[in-house]
Amino acid sequence: MNEIRFDGKIAIITGAGRGLGRLYAIELARRGAAVVVNDLGGSRDGSGSDTAPAQSVVDEIRNFGGKAIPNFDSVATIEGGEKIIQTAIDAFGTVDILINNAGILADKTIMKMSEKEWDIVQEVNLKGTFSVTRAAFPIMREKKFGRIIFTSSGSGLYGNFGQTNYAAAKMGLIGFMNALKLEGAKYNITCNTIAPIAASRLTEDVLPPELFKKLRPEDVVPLVLYLCWEGCTESGMIFNCAGGWFSRTAVVCGRGIKLGDGCNEISPEAIRDNWQKIANLENAEVLGSLVESFKFIV
Repeated sequence: MNEIRFDGKIAIITGAGRGLGRLYAIELARRGAAVVVNDLGGSRDGSGSDTAPAQSVVDEIRNFGGKAIPNFDSVATIEGGEKIIQTAIDAFGTVDILINNAGILADKTIMKMSEKEWDIVQEVNLKGTFSVTRAAFPIMREKKFGRIIFTSSGSGLYGNFGQTNYAAAKMGLIGFMNALKLEGAKYNITCNTIAPIAASRLTEDVLPPELFKKLRPEDVVPLVLYLCWEGCTESGMIFNCAGGWFSRTAVVCGRGIKLGDGCNEISPEAIRDNWQKIANLENAEVLGSLVESFKFIV
């Protein structure tokens, strides 16, 4: 088979000093991409900073002859996002691939969660993705090419105890992707989302030890690289990936039942009596946009 290559492509990976981000950066570089390795170097709750993680990955890439440059800015501000993209422009002239990988945890049950613990998770996981993507998008639009990856989580898609802040941010990324795919469609900019489960410093005390050992982060990399490849034109999709298992998840719309015409009154009793039809997901559809849902209404 022909190898998937990224020769001449410029990739930015946020949170690439460790874990999955590090592996994405190394494998993209091995396959010909020039890479910006972004990492603030903070702890998993977002505190602190350290240039060593990003620099270490850059050194590793350069040691096997790859092209890489570090960036130590935070994704959590517009200014930080712009500086990350500018690093790519200054070093390599453009950006083709953006993998939004940076993320933090601040797990608490809602009764114990502070406003700060809510806000910082939104700032890094959700706003951070916006900040970097916003800065990269005009460049991709101008050149009519771009591959953008968002990193969601099963916590957002399905829920997980004690992670209301994290789950909200990660599900917010799905809405972000759903809208951005429409803005990028005619410019050959694809947007896809992964929901990985992998052994990392974020999951080492969350996952059962026996499961943690099986969830090699290396097993997530092939899917991400495929979605970054210029030959992959899928957009607006969500993929689970864990322990060598890959599947698609989708937000679907049931066919439901039309109880009103805009003129007649609809009672709570009518909802009760038709509940099985309202809640039924048989023959549910994946909708490409809000506008597509109008067919059920008119």
